[in-house]
Amino acid sequence: MPIRNIDKLVDVLPRQGRLMALDVGEKTIGIAFSDVLRTIASPRTTILRQKFKQDAFKLLEFAESEEVVAIVLGLPINMNGSEGPRSQSTRQFAVNLSKRTPINITFWDERLSTIAAKRTMIEANLSRRRQKALVDKIAAAFILQGAIDFLNREK
Repeated sequence: MPIRNIDKLVDVLPRQGRLMALDVGEKTIGIAFSDVLRTIASPRTTILRQKFKQDAFKLLEFAESEEVVAIVLGLPINMNGSEGPRSQSTRQFAVNLSKRTPINITFWDERLSTIAAKRTMIEANLSRRRQKALVDKIAAAFILQGAIDFLNREK
């Protein structure tokens, strides 16, 4: 099973290659990608959740087309550091996804990613409607940027 702690992911990643981040929610999944050199994360899209099989197919299509070397899932940890039902759901999503791909999967603490994404959009003076459309993929980019910064420090 290719699920690894992020500090162990450093040992198996090639020097270059894109990372993909997922902000897995109940209704949507936000998606972001890094550049090949893994310096910056960019929000890409949001997909509406369907059945897991359909979601996995779409996500792995994205991963294949972008030649992704690892997938980072935002792990919704409570502010006190504990894990609740949403964390358990995300971990199960990772287990199920790992059964369909050899791509390494890891987690990144997403505690404040949605808040940071919303704050950024408010500062950009986006309408509430526009914010709602963008929040998940921007949150995925915040998750990915945190992971990229960590991985680059570990080199």
